[in-house]
Amino acid sequence: AVVSTQSTGMKKNPRKISWTVLYRRKMKKGTEQDVTKKRSRKTTKFQRSIQGATLENILAKRNQKPEVRKAQREQVIRSLKEKNKAKKEAKASLKKKTDTKAVKATHKKINKGNTK
Repeated sequence: AVVSTQSTGMKKNPRKISWTVLYRRKMKKGTEQDVTKKRSRKTTKFQRSIQGATLENILAKRNQKPEVRKAQREQVIRSLKEKNKAKKEAKASLKKKTDTKAVKATHKKINKGNTK
């Protein structure tokens, strides 16, 4: 008991002192060697549906030919681009209308100022 208190006083790590219980546990001394290994379970692949896509949809997409999938992707991209283009044009035309109104208003102000 005296040696262990002195060791703690010197801040010795009990896992490094060979006669301590902690050392024996760390180095696995005095344990039975014939313990069988625990069997680990192998992970198995499992396919299931994801939110918004059923398993049938996923499998159908996977079995599609890459050319078909590529064509579909391009078609979707094309339609989105057209949609964005139409949106931009609508915005531009709206801006033109508001610009002409603003121009007319400024002309009116100028004309009123000249008459006085």
